[in-house]
Amino acid sequence: MSSHLESKIQNLKSGEYQCRTDLNLYDSPNCDRLATQAATGRHLWVTSNYQNSAVGICLCEDDYPGWLSLLDLSLLQPCTVPYKAKRFSEYEIKKQLTEVIAFTQKAMHQPNYYLWGGTVGPNYDCSGLMQAAFASVGIRIPRDAYQQEAFTQPIALTELQPGDLVFFGTSQKATHVGLYLGDGCYIHSSGKDKGRNGIAIDPLSEQGDEISQSYYQQLRGAGRVVRSYEPQRR
Repeated sequence: MSSHLESKIQNLKSGEYQCRTDLNLYDSPNCDRLATQAATGRHLWVTSNYQNSAVGICLCEDDYPGWLSLLDLSLLQPCTVPYKAKRFSEYEIKKQLTEVIAFTQKAMHQPNYYLWGGTVGPNYDCSGLMQAAFASVGIRIPRDAYQQEAFTQPIALTELQPGDLVFFGTSQKATHVGLYLGDGCYIHSSGKDKGRNGIAIDPLSEQGDEISQSYYQQLRGAGRVVRSYEPQRR
């Protein structure tokens, strides 16, 4: 490790920082597998937990943990104003759903591929696209599909409205999520092996090709975003 980097580590204090640019965050201190990404301006807590060539962090907006490469320390800046969650009423959220949907459709029309852990675009994973779409209008939802399912208000499939989330997976856990568009269709980012390798629109029915049928067979249910996430860290 260079003396310059060692100096940065010694000067870095635990506390709240902001991202000066988009950052990759990893699921282990080895920094070899993307966990999520933090868009420019996002707040994060840096802990005193150093391992290998990384430092432990927790994103303030959704309490999501991860590891930041020590090489990216210079891309953080100390917070002058701590993060404070903004509250939205269910009515306020409903008024924003047109823009949430528009975000996903605009993202679909840009060249993209499925990226595990992708949340800042142009390449997203399924829940990363949902989180980014709602964040584009200031509404915060949790990071992963199963967390988003637990966070939303459960609704019957017969009650689906544009802007609701639809969840797929096993009987034990949601592993995939999409955004309902209306007219029996949803938009989602799916993987390369058993999906579209990027953002696409599929029917929420037994109709369609092999890929859309496969997802429909994994359908778990649906949920409605009725609030914005408020972090547990104070």
